[in-house]
Amino acid sequence: MESRAHQEALIKFGFKFGKNSTHSSRTMMLSELKMLFSAIPVSASLEQYKSDIITHNCLNKSTESTRKLTYRHLKDLYSLDTKLPLFRVFRKLWDIEPEAQAILALQLAYARDPIFRMSSDCIIAHKRGEQIQREEIENLLKKDDPDRFSPVSLNSFSKNINSSWTQAGFLKGKVHKTRQIPNISPVNVSYALFQGYLYGLSGERLFNSSWMKLLHTPLERLEEMASAASYRGLIDYKKSGGVVDVRCNDFLSPDEQQLLQNIDE
Repeated sequence: MESRAHQEALIKFGFKFGKNSTHSSRTMMLSELKMLFSAIPVSASLEQYKSDIITHNCLNKSTESTRKLTYRHLKDLYSLDTKLPLFRVFRKLWDIEPEAQAILALQLAYARDPIFRMSSDCIIAHKRGEQIQREEIENLLKKDDPDRFSPVSLNSFSKNINSSWTQAGFLKGKVHKTRQIPNISPVNVSYALFQGYLYGLSGERLFNSSWMKLLHTPLERLEEMASAASYRGLIDYKKSGGVVDVRCNDFLSPDEQQLLQNIDE
């Protein structure tokens, strides 16, 4: 459990906590996200995203109310704000490798949707080919507070959560969901390392973080992809004599680096 000061710093980086969830009514909206980023430049501000979605209807929604709702959901789930490192780096990584985009979207949704985050252990625990029942997610969501969600809400949550995992390639099937093992890329490993880095982790701890466990990939393979990412200039990764050194300073402004240093202290 993070301290209040630590949590406040993480919120400034773009992480979200609490009990609200976009998955109460939507999935991770991968198709809208791809359409949005194909229409708007990497450097776009939050105000430009809002204008292009609501005023200029770049996502081709039929009504103004739908456009406003779509903007709100995308903002809640991804922030769309380059002032936040978590989104800014996500947006820079997005165009590097199209095959990594679905999992990249899931990685950011995982950081910003507390309810969705609760489902990860259940999904990752299943082996390839095992069927995942909707009731498993429902039981997980009501475990600590049985009266919090109505049966209708639990059904909606579980369907949307399972759909997001399906969009990212972790599940397969429309009605009956079975566990799949998606292809992870150096881009995804770079972002997972960056997420852990923002949390104040360093060295080997970065490869044991929840952000890295989400990728469900053997450590040796993760280290290989970290090396590949370092070679491509995405991160700075070194391992010598069993000592791991990962740095992501190029992703952060001086003020953000200072805030991160305060977390470490």
